[in-house]
Amino acid sequence: MSTEVSVAHVEAYRDNVIMLAQQKGSRLMGTVRNDGDIIGRTCYYDRIGATSASQVTTRHADTPLTDTPHSRRRAEMTDWDWADLIDSVDRIRTIYDPTNRYAVNGAWAIGRAVDDVIIDAASGNSYEGQSGGTVTALPAAQKIAHNSTGLDLDKLLEAKEIIDASDVDPEIPRFCLVTAAQITNLLNVTEIQSADYNTIKALASGQVDTFLGFNFIRTQRLDTDGTNRLVLCYTQAAIGLGMGQELMVDIGPRRDKRNATQVYVCASLAATRIEDEQLVEIACVES
Repeated sequence: MSTEVSVAHVEAYRDNVIMLAQQKGSRLMGTVRNDGDIIGRTCYYDRIGATSASQVTTRHADTPLTDTPHSRRRAEMTDWDWADLIDSVDRIRTIYDPTNRYAVNGAWAIGRAVDDVIIDAASGNSYEGQSGGTVTALPAAQKIAHNSTGLDLDKLLEAKEIIDASDVDPEIPRFCLVTAAQITNLLNVTEIQSADYNTIKALASGQVDTFLGFNFIRTQRLDTDGTNRLVLCYTQAAIGLGMGQELMVDIGPRRDKRNATQVYVCASLAATRIEDEQLVEIACVES
């Protein structure tokens, strides 16, 4: 039996993998600003700050000029890949062709890497200035202490107030990233159990979906500060994601490996926190 994968099979596997990656890849890609293809190793997000209007108090006065504040943040491109080999004997000794399953496994790995990059950018350092040389940490005003508790209503209300107080556009979608432990915390909150407070049947479905304007997304990949889980509440405009290369899949023979079929998946991406005021970090005890 030939060890080479036919062109038809390569195209079929590639198409299938791309479809699966779009359906079951990153959980968080849709929660951030996605700027698509980025050329180069670095991408910049230019920002324009708020200004104030001047009251007209005299006739025929000079037109006042307002200096519009400009700033920018930098995101560095990182490269990710995954590969594995399938020997010809693997096809003979298994009742199914493992190529497609390997490709799906690789696509999932890249999807998890995308989520890790987004999470790191959310509460990690941002790089500000003309060339991105100024390190900017998430301000203390955007952080909620653990207070020896898990995620509760008071913390969610405080996170909402912090974002609202910055006059963030209420039409921008908002998200709250939690682990399974915080879902359990919330399902024990009376207000979330009650249909009088919540439009969803949280206990009936066994999960929290939307509450206080936040769309809840469960991910077990959230960072900790060593002790507490760092839950993230943010708007879709808070974090920017650029793709240097979208998910690329290559399946073909490796001549240097006795014509074993190599499944290779890769992507290049960069992310940064664009605006601190649109993101809140909540420290939660997990017991």
